[in-house]
Amino acid sequence: MKRKVAGILMAGILLIGGLTGCGSSKEPDDYVTNEGYETLEETGTEKEVHTSEGIGKENVKVGVLYLSDPSEGSGYSYTHDLGIIGMQSNLGLTDEQIERKIVDDGDKEATQTAIKECIDDGCNIIFTTSWGYMEATAEMAEEYPDVYFSHGTGYMSNGKNFNNYFGRIYQARYLSGIVAGMNTTSNKIGYVAAQDTTNSEVTGGIDAFAIGVASVNPDAKIYVSVTNSWYAPEKEEAAARKLLDMGCDVMAQHCDTPYPLTLAQEYGVYGIGYNSDMRKEVPDACLCSVLWNWSAYYTQAVNSVIEGTWDGENYFGGMKEGLVGITDLADFCAEGTQEKVDEATSAILSGNNHVFDGELKTNTGEVIGSAGTTLDDETITGKINWYYENVVVVE
Repeated sequence: MKRKVAGILMAGILLIGGLTGCGSSKEPDDYVTNEGYETLEETGTEKEVHTSEGIGKENVKVGVLYLSDPSEGSGYSYTHDLGIIGMQSNLGLTDEQIERKIVDDGDKEATQTAIKECIDDGCNIIFTTSWGYMEATAEMAEEYPDVYFSHGTGYMSNGKNFNNYFGRIYQARYLSGIVAGMNTTSNKIGYVAAQDTTNSEVTGGIDAFAIGVASVNPDAKIYVSVTNSWYAPEKEEAAARKLLDMGCDVMAQHCDTPYPLTLAQEYGVYGIGYNSDMRKEVPDACLCSVLWNWSAYYTQAVNSVIEGTWDGENYFGGMKEGLVGITDLADFCAEGTQEKVDEATSAILSGNNHVFDGELKTNTGEVIGSAGTTLDDETITGKINWYYENVVVVE
């Protein structure tokens, strides 16, 4: 099973190859709708499956909204853009068929303006990649029913021309927690987080990471510093320095810049990358990186618009679909790390480990879940507002 983890992402490439050659093909368990999530139908609009006759590939134009310039760094926007580039290559679209906008997701008016500009320029499918774009995207989807809208990381959809997409990143977070737990000597692991426990996406990722750490190192603690911003370079740098000055010798992150990793290398300790392979910036510090292969989704979404098979369903993939994974481990990882990761990978892929299994103790003494059960995806993505027992919040 050596190097099996990185190979998981190849499944996304194989999936994409199939889409390019023969059109969209999905098994019933490949995609999970976010059942129970708030949708526009719950406000009184009747559920209606949206179909179309398809759009000739030469007439497709894709709009994308990013938080930051994808060419800067290795963070969130960069990784989404890799997915768009992969989709473009897989489907044979020209550069003129892709329109990119950089917009603050906290500015609703600017978001709507950017979407309107994409539509005016002929975009017929628009991806809005960050949480804060959600409400603006929902409203524009109602205003422009003939344009397809797909929002990343959120929960709103209308089952017609507006869906949401995300994935089981917690699976890869868990694996990276094993790596961190095996490679800390101080038993202090730092984690720079964009949001606090009001955001389940970030909190669930921290908890999955923490559960992975605990599975191999019950003595280690995860020290979390929150920036309260999806993209805040100065805050991310300050948070990382604070954790490193506390003696954290492995750094992890859910933030847009690579500061936690670049500073880890500066301090002579280790780090776990996020979004893309961060070894190119920090070859001496990066133990592994948690990866998104967004092209697995973008390819099937755009292809469904071309072929007229778009059905408005939400997308929620994981390791099995090639959407998430981790890179190869660094050759300086502690002895036995690869074996532990391989073992956990097999358990996740076989369905024997769902990460959030059984009774889960929080850092405030509560117990979540029960023996013999596992948290469902709706809970994991929308209702985790607690930290696992080995997490310490740093103010």
